[in-house]
Formats: sequence, C-alpha cells, structure tokens
Amino acid sequence: MTDDFGATVVKGGVAFKVWAPAAARVEIVILSPRAIVVPMNRTDDGVHSALAADVRPGARYKFRITGQEYPDPYSRYQPEGPHGPSMVIDPHAFVWHDTGWQGATLKGQVVYEMHIGAFTTDGTFDAAIERLDWLNSIGVTLIEIMPIAEFPGRFNWGYDGVDLFAPYHGYGDHEALKRFVDAAHQVGLAVILDVVYNHIGPSGNYLSAFSSSYLSTIHQNDWGLPFNVDGEGSRYVRQFLLDNACYWVREFHLDGLRLDATTNVPDSSAKHVLAELVENVRELARPKTIVIIAEDEQQQATRLLPQSRGGFDFDALWNDDLHHSIHVALTGRRDAYFHDYSGRAQEFVSSIKYGFLFQGQWYHWQRQPRGERASVPAAAHVAFIDNHDQVANSLRGQRAHQLSSPAKHRALTALVLLSPQTPMLFMGQEFAASTPFLFFADHDGDLLQGIIKGRAEFLRQFPQLASSSIAAMLDSPADAATFTRSKLNWKEAQAPQNQAAVDLHRDLLRLRREDTVIREQDSRRIDGAVLSESAFVVRWFGETTDRLLLVNLGADLVLHPGPEPLLAPSQSCVWSSLFSSAHTRYGGNGIEFPETDSGWMIPSETAILLREQPLLSVSNEGAA
Repeated sequence: MTDDFGATVVKGGVAFKVWAPAAARVEIVILSPRAIVVPMNRTDDGVHSALAADVRPGARYKFRITGQEYPDPYSRYQPEGPHGPSMVIDPHAFVWHDTGWQGATLKGQVVYEMHIGAFTTDGTFDAAIERLDWLNSIGVTLIEIMPIAEFPGRFNWGYDGVDLFAPYHGYGDHEALKRFVDAAHQVGLAVILDVVYNHIGPSGNYLSAFSSSYLSTIHQNDWGLPFNVDGEGSRYVRQFLLDNACYWVREFHLDGLRLDATTNVPDSSAKHVLAELVENVRELARPKTIVIIAEDEQQQATRLLPQSRGGFDFDALWNDDLHHSIHVALTGRRDAYFHDYSGRAQEFVSSIKYGFLFQGQWYHWQRQPRGERASVPAAAHVAFIDNHDQVANSLRGQRAHQLSSPAKHRALTALVLLSPQTPMLFMGQEFAASTPFLFFADHDGDLLQGIIKGRAEFLRQFPQLASSSIAAMLDSPADAATFTRSKLNWKEAQAPQNQAAVDLHRDLLRLRREDTVIREQDSRRIDGAVLSESAFVVRWFGETTDRLLLVNLGADLVLHPGPEPLLAPSQSCVWSSLFSSAHTRYGGNGIEFPETDSGWMIPSETAILLREQPLLSVSNEGAA
C-alpha cells in the first residue's frame, strides 16, 4: 500500500505523482491561485513525479498529456465535478474529536443503509448530521453510506462513480464526510462506506487517458469491462484499488467498507485482489477494528472464511435468500428472481438456523447451483426487508410495507430484528416512509437512452412489467423530479400515523440490545420448527431461561393439542409474554396470549415473543 500518488502536501510545496506509462512527457498544470506549469520526471515503469514549490492546499490543477489536460486519478476533491480541475487537499488539516473511538466489530450491529443525497432535503453530509441522534435513539449502531465517489451531474445512486478518491462535491466541501464521521462517532455510531470496484462509471472517466491497462482485456462482467487486476500492466491498477480502500479508512476514520457486487470482480491471481484489499485495510486500521460487508450475488459463503482457510476474511454478506423469501411471503409473487422461493415457514426456520438457503443446490432461475456450504457465525448474514436495489426494482419504487398487509409486515419485521443475523434497515423504513426510492442518474444523450432501455429490459423479467411500453412508464432517471421524489420527508417521522412503526422498530431493537438471550446471536443455541405452511416457532436456549418466537403469516392457527417439543417450557417454568406485533401500540388489534389450557391459538399475521419464567416467581407475583 502507498499513499503518495496524486497530490501530497510536503514541506516547501506539493509533491505530485501519477502513473501514465504510455506518455513520454507529463506536466502539472496549476490553474489557481496562479498559473504554473511544472514538468514531471518519468521512471522506466511510467510513473511521473515532480515537486511544485510554493503550491499550497486549495490550489487547483490538472495533468497535461500530449496537449490535453485531465483531472488526477487520485484526486481527493473535484470542486467543479469530474470534468473540472482537481484540488490540492491537506488531509491532516481536519481536527478530529474521536480519539477514544475503537472502531467496530460485527456482533451486535444494527445497520442502516442511506443515500446521502436522498436522506435529507438538502442532501448533504452536514444535513445528515442533524439526524444522527434520531438514528441512535431508534437503535441503529452502524451507518452504511451508499457510494459517494465523484460522479457527473446533479444526482446519482453513486454506482457510476469516476473519481474514486473524491467525495462527491454536491454533498459538501472536502471535509464534509470527515465532519459526518466525527459526529457519528460522538453519538456512538459506526460508519462504513459502500465502494465499487467491479466497474467504473461511463461518463467523466479519464483513466484511459493515463493508461489503456486500467480495464481488463481478458475478463468481462455485468457492466462490461472490469478493472485489470491480473493481466498485463495490472500492477498499478491493482495498487490503485488497494490504495483507494485504505484511503477511506485512513483519512476519513471510516469503520469499514461495504464491497459492491464482489462476484463481478474477476481475478485469476494467486491472491484475489479483494482478499489482499481486506488484509491491507485491516492492517492499516490496527489497533482499531473494522467491518467488511460484501454484496455477493452468488452468496459464496467461503469468502467469509479467514484467508488461512481459503476465504477473503469478509465479516458478512448480504442475505438475498432471506429477503426473497420475505418478499414472496409479503406479496405472494414468485416471478423473476423470486422464482425459487416459496415464502413458507420452512424457509424462515432454515434461514434462522443456517443463514443462506441455497448452499450449493440447483437454482432454477439461473440454471446453475447457487451458494456454498460453509460454517460461519449467524451475524455474518445481513438480513433485511428493504434495500436500495429491492425498493427500486419495481415500476414505482415502492417499499415493502406498501406492498403487503400491515400485520404481516410487522410480523416479519419482528423476525428480522430479533433474528441472530445482522439486521439492516433501509433509510426511512423505521417510520414507514411513504416516499419511493427510484433509480436516478443525471445523464443525457445516448447514455441516458441506453440506461432507460436497460432498466426497461431488466424490469421485463417481471411478467406484470413485460409490456413493450414499459420504458415510457418509467420515471426518467435524469429528471430532477425523480430524485426529489426519492428524498425522505422527515415530517413523516413525527407524524401521528407513523408513530406505530417508529415504536415497533425502537422496541424491537431495544429488545435485541437488552435481552441477554437474544443478543448473543448464537444460532447454535437456536432451534426451530414448522407448525403449518405459514407458521413456525423459533426457540433460543439460554443459560438460565429460554425465549420462544411464534410467527404466523397465515390465518389463525389452532393447535389442540400442540405436539411440538419446542413449545414446551423447561421444567418448573411457564411462558410469559415479552412482545407481540399485534399490540395496539404498533397498530395491531390487541394481544392474545397464545397458550390456552387445551393447546395453542396463534393469531393470524402475528409474531409473539415469549420468555420462560419460573413457576415460583409466578406464584409469588400472584400472592402479591
């Protein structure tokens, strides 16, 4: 790992360094505060460097190659966007207040995915700071920021970033992200950043001007050509990605990374670039600990293993299997990539016990096996009802609670937030936000038309969206109104009609945090059983007392008797109520204790959590 490419503030000026192997001559063009041109020295491997004396932080510059000027591939800040000049930044100028912060570990985390531009009306890091106390009060512990690398235009999801070291200038000045992370640490919240190493954006990307070796000539992926990390000329490309990952943790005090679409990062090297990346970042962060979460569409669980066992040492993977089961249960639809899921009780019991549902079995939708078998902690699976992709992968960007009955959504919310897996909320989920999350990207011309066509083709896999006129029905990604409609309306967080959702999430996360049995997240001490096609039971076996979660996604279920051993309390104990999603506090119709003298009656579309209580204490309470 290095940290000296780009512009580095040194005594007497600024040292510049760039890799441009095909260029015989590279010059630094200082544009402001005064115009200077500085020739650079070239090494045999194409690295150009020079010291620009008397240049200070704030100066704007470009590199000149064969008469054309380009921004710095390692630029820390692009104040005028990806086509404009880069700015010299002193990374040590910011005064941090988090010296006591020890980083983050995976166990016990509650993740909150946010898009900075859509999280608030202003869409800036500073505006987001104002909501940190809210997130802390809900029970969130770790913020996952969607990608922020500089992109063209006024708005973008972030996955089209082109200046990988420069936080998007529209979210604030060059220290805005630092202020956000510093403030988050002050209230006890960790922050990780979603980074994209599987491709680079199509507009505003000038890497090819420096070297034709940046993109692979031997691999392809879902977005075209990936970065060249294993072919001819790959040494400095590989270093570029490794430096980038370390940069975010070193300079912005981030508590880890979320790696986007890791299946689409091909590498035939002896050590995969992602494994090397994780190793480098963990070493850099010491003695602090960091969290590495990956989105891996094939759910390659072996990547969660330590490198000594052939893995990449990821901490967690997104659990799409569980999401897909939840979606089918909520909506009743099994089209497109939901095809291989039934939403039945068996899938939920299996997910709670084993994490991923597919661990090498045949997957009909992709006509190939899916997943891998690996023994990993339950916390290594990130569980969610909504995320940015799944909300937007619809015609109108609707959230799960808008596609389901409220009672069923409450029941499955309880399952996700109490499960041993690591739960993740998508921004606004905690107050049942009515705002959609649409696909937005401020492109124009042929690129925009290609994106619209691609979105329409993707959505046609859903039969109800297979019409040839679907493209005309989609909100234009480049329309400012599409972006504006996707912004959270924070008045809803305080609206009376939304308090039931807020209370539900807050109470469940308090239970998760404070209950000594549930917070262990130990799937080895959990068992489950199917009670019907739509109902199941999950039991936590504690050191002294157990917990029992009953979930019924169908009609009222009467068990007279209840021939399931997990329903039986331990000797000299009885069950008492700890939580019910049917409580009027959460918008339900009221609580009914599920155990009767002759068996069990589990109300429809309800989750009920019970705890064991010794008979002696019950008798004493009765006597009192």
